[in-house]
Amino acid sequence: MQAESIASIPTPAAPMPALPRSMRAILASGPGGPEVLTLGQVAPPTRVGSEVLVRVLAAGVNPVDVKTRAGDGVAAGIGGWPVVPGYDFSGVVVEAPYGAFPLQPGDEVFGMAGFPRQSGAYAEYVSVPALSVARKPSVLSHVEAAAVPLAALTAWGATVDIAKAHEGQRVLIHAGAGGVGHLAVQFAAYFGAEVTATASETNEEWVRSLGATRVIDHRSVRFDDVLADFDVVIDAVGDAKDRTATRSISVLRPGGLLVTLPSADAPHVIAAAAAAGVRATGYWVVPDAGTLAVISRLITSGDVKARVEKVFDLSAAAEAHRLVEQGHVRGKVVLKVSDY
Repeated sequence: MQAESIASIPTPAAPMPALPRSMRAILASGPGGPEVLTLGQVAPPTRVGSEVLVRVLAAGVNPVDVKTRAGDGVAAGIGGWPVVPGYDFSGVVVEAPYGAFPLQPGDEVFGMAGFPRQSGAYAEYVSVPALSVARKPSVLSHVEAAAVPLAALTAWGATVDIAKAHEGQRVLIHAGAGGVGHLAVQFAAYFGAEVTATASETNEEWVRSLGATRVIDHRSVRFDDVLADFDVVIDAVGDAKDRTATRSISVLRPGGLLVTLPSADAPHVIAAAAAAGVRATGYWVVPDAGTLAVISRLITSGDVKARVEKVFDLSAAAEAHRLVEQGHVRGKVVLKVSDY
């Protein structure tokens, strides 16, 4: 038994090339519009303690990135500007915490920076907590893998951890074609729930292919006029658009559950839900390598797919933010940071 245990310890890989003195990175000069994002040169991060230093090949662009850049989102946690934005990434390990750590230099990984206070993925290198990085699914390119971590962990947390998606459960998912929504539809369907989603008419067939049995065109039909008695609503829209979160309360059965993801809406939605006899909660994504590994297996088996709508070069981060701000992205937007 002892010999087997020792044999299972990873052999440290050969040292990677020395880090450059500076790296390309997107800098947000302060809260504002996309124009505050500029390409610059900064010193690479120094790995400390249990962190993993990763050479970033691609980075995901998320609504929380856009909101934080504008001064909302998690901007309250920014200690000072300028800051390098971005939370999820795919790349290659450069430095591991110690010789027996399961991930060693040269290993391909994907994961998240230390959300919400630590960003930094819009750069050629990022140093992240060891518990927020996992092996990249071998079936995905780095661009595809960068689209997964934040959106998939959010969808999993809301749909599986909180809502406990299961056979016979009736689930409504708003923005079923979005970054979080298209993954939430797949997770809920995988665990046997009957899924209804809201999306535009142009996305109806695609969202059905992900596992939704019914798709409501949010542009022509008010969902609360035609739906009722759901066990769970996963809301990735919030009240900023036509009071979607608050209106969702009326389509729940007594005691049903609303998970609203836009954090600014949570307090008043929770109060309104309680008054109506249903439950509601907000949700913040939790970076977790164990859950990422499970999601990776679902992707590798073909049970879950992550879609990339458009890829931008790192230098075009401002343009990528403008596209995400429009709110009609099918799947995710990704920045290509480096070549492998």
